Amino acid sequence: MQTRKVKELMVPLEEYATVSEESSLYEAVLALEEAQDKFRKDRYTHRAILVYDKNRNIVGKLSQLDVIKGLESGYKNFDLSGVKHTGFSPEFIRSLIKTYDLWSKPLEEVCRKAPSIKVKEVMYTPTEGEYVREDATLNEAIHQLVMGKHQSLLVTTGEKIVGILRLTDVFLEIGEVMKACRV
Repeated sequence: MQTRKVKELMVPLEEYATVSEESSLYEAVLALEEAQDKFRKDRYTHRAILVYDKNRNIVGKLSQLDVIKGLESGYKNFDLSGVKHTGFSPEFIRSLIKTYDLWSKPLEEVCRKAPSIKVKEVMYTPTEGEYVREDATLNEAIHQLVMGKHQSLLVTTGEKIVGILRLTDVFLEIGEVMKACRV
């Protein structure tokens, strides 16, 4: 894998789900479904949507979890980062549902808000460690994925994002190499 390059394994931008930051959550879900229908059947389907700005530059990601959290505005009231690593009991975590009145309405009612919620309100903005050059080795990218605990990396050529390297594709590649080695 030392000689394999990120470019060989990445999903090109044209094959990935993308939406404008001005799109609604509803439109984002439709874009994800459409991209999955068109995607190669020999690979895992997409689990996120890349978000572009008015200049068509990728500025964010929208995961399935981001869409779900975006439907419940109560999550904006507190910081979720690190909650699962705090040692809080399951009872305490469940009590937050009542305290913040989360998911108190039927799902059908909550989902009616999807057309009015803008992607830019709930998208995730990638950090510096979530970009990898297309000419980087697969080993370098694997290291970034592991150390950052990332599900994907945005692939760049110069300043331009040209694709995405997904953990699922790296895992498939590692599995193929393992089988070839007959461990």
